[in-house]
Amino acid sequence: MSEGPLIAVVDDDRSIHNATQDLLKAAGYSTAVFGNATTFLDSPVLSSVACLVADIRMPGMTGLALHEFLATSGAGIPTVIITAHPGEMTPERALKAGITCFLIKPFVPDDLLECVRKAVAKSNGARGIPKY
Repeated sequence: MSEGPLIAVVDDDRSIHNATQDLLKAAGYSTAVFGNATTFLDSPVLSSVACLVADIRMPGMTGLALHEFLATSGAGIPTVIITAHPGEMTPERALKAGITCFLIKPFVPDDLLECVRKAVAKSNGARGIPKY
């Protein structure tokens, strides 16, 4: 069985990124998990990622800042933002920033899968690796 599109999960909460990875794998996606934006940006898989699932609140670069960095560097990846702190961003602001979906933890697994499907559909294939 071939694996599906590569989904990167960037979240500093190990239990969240492990559970998200398990859900995505069960749905047929390939996954790579990262504890912060820097390790993701340094990853050799960056140019192969079809969708980014990122926490908004992480040490260092936030999920929104990561999305914006990728977009301005020409390596935009359709992004799903997840957060346990909904007051930090409104869904309207997320959409205006080009975020595919904005989900509040704990999210419904089917909602995340639908968001990932939308993001993968928007993906434009391989991208250049940005320098930061």
